[in-house]
Amino acid sequence: MRIPRFRLSHFARSSLIVSAFFGLDKVIGFVRTLIVNRLFGLSYELDVFNAANNIPDLLSALISGGALGVALIPVLSQYLQTRGRAAAWDLFSRIINLAFIVTGLLAIVVALLAPVLVRTVIVPGFPPEQQSLTVELMRLDLVAIMIFSLSGLIMASLQANQHFLLPALAPGLYNVGQIFGALVLADRMGLGIHGLVYGVIIGAVLHLGIQLPGLIRYGFRWTAQVNVRHPGVTHVLHLLAPRIATMFFIQMFFIVRDNLASRMGEGAVTALNLGWFIMQVPETLLGTAIAITLLPTISELFAEKNLSAYKRTLNGAVNAVLALTIPAGLLLAAAVRPLVQAAFNFDPADTETVVLATRTYLLGLTGHALLEIGARAFYSQQDAKTPLIAAALNSTAYMILAVLLSRQIGFVGIALTNSIVFTLEALALLWLLNRRLGSMFQVASTLKRVLAGSALGAGLIYLALRALPDGGLGTFTLGAAAAALLLAGGALALPFIWPELKGLMRLGERADPEYSAQSVNVTK
Repeated sequence: MRIPRFRLSHFARSSLIVSAFFGLDKVIGFVRTLIVNRLFGLSYELDVFNAANNIPDLLSALISGGALGVALIPVLSQYLQTRGRAAAWDLFSRIINLAFIVTGLLAIVVALLAPVLVRTVIVPGFPPEQQSLTVELMRLDLVAIMIFSLSGLIMASLQANQHFLLPALAPGLYNVGQIFGALVLADRMGLGIHGLVYGVIIGAVLHLGIQLPGLIRYGFRWTAQVNVRHPGVTHVLHLLAPRIATMFFIQMFFIVRDNLASRMGEGAVTALNLGWFIMQVPETLLGTAIAITLLPTISELFAEKNLSAYKRTLNGAVNAVLALTIPAGLLLAAAVRPLVQAAFNFDPADTETVVLATRTYLLGLTGHALLEIGARAFYSQQDAKTPLIAAALNSTAYMILAVLLSRQIGFVGIALTNSIVFTLEALALLWLLNRRLGSMFQVASTLKRVLAGSALGAGLIYLALRALPDGGLGTFTLGAAAAALLLAGGALALPFIWPELKGLMRLGERADPEYSAQSVNVTK
């Protein structure tokens, strides 16, 4: 008997691996979020903790943890290929020394200006005592950012050496540190909200420590020099400029969000943070995982001038994202209330606040995932200008619309603005790609099937939850029932999205024949 055997493409295998690591990190992150929110609830204390991270996170994103790491990888890879590991480590030493010095100087400035920043930019709507606590926690957070100025670049250096395991484990250990801070320092030792910040610092140390064996393995030798005129340093800094601008616009969303939410009463900042976190789980596992593995594939196809395969791969990625994120968003929106109640044990009013924020963010789930595809498509063509302009326009639109909508419908207007502007940015980038490369996106058939299957699955969840007896089930039992219904709804939608899943399995292939399954002989 001959049994068909389907083989995954390299792209599909890589996407699954990346998604698996993201999934592990999200599980640990969810445990951390659950513990923290069960301890503090929708309170001013937790609002303060979340808001205090904004400026330190901005520093991390602009320097080591984001922009600089992305700019370093291609240059360091080039040095490894053309000049050898000794020259590469010499360049890396200069970059990491420069990053540590610049981060330290900026941290001092932020620490000195913290009271002004908190009162005028971060949380102007908080009461004075909460503003003072925000200043205190922000200054403590800067200690973790100093550690990340080393750890983030070490992650980039290991990736440049084609080593991904230790960098993939680092975020999980960062969450472990925060869990320790919540359970042991904040709760058992009675340090309260300060224990959470100490947990962040411990997590940063673990994030750094797990990666140090990788440096030893690849023979790292530290050089006590900087020299901004060094050709490699100059090259990295040149690549850094547009990336810094793009990351700045991205971080502005969080600063504006917390600025506006701080004026809307206790718990608004935390509710928006929770809604964003829940939406980010499917977005990361589905959209980000595909986008990360997509970039090297389409970059290579574009460099080869294989436009047919390039366009086919992009079209397949877009259809896969539609087929995965639309059901995920609708099904999760239908099941989210009992899941939130079971996970966080909030009172009914706080539960409804988080559910409303989550559902509003889920409206933009597909837009966020498509944006990751669209932006990387331009990067694959070595066009960083178009995504930068799009991000700038998006940020401007967000600030204006968020102010207008938040005045009309409160905190939910902030989440709705996020969903609107990111979806519009994604559609604009995909439209520009379609115009630049000719007709390439064919999504009508996918949308019809996916929307039908998603509506069917979401309807099942809605009707089943309505049929359950009010008050007849405990919170945990109801949450477990919602989780089971979520899986059932997904199974119901699966036949409708199966063509796109099969396409994802062979995405990135250069040839364009109809997919043919390999066969093997099996003796009964």
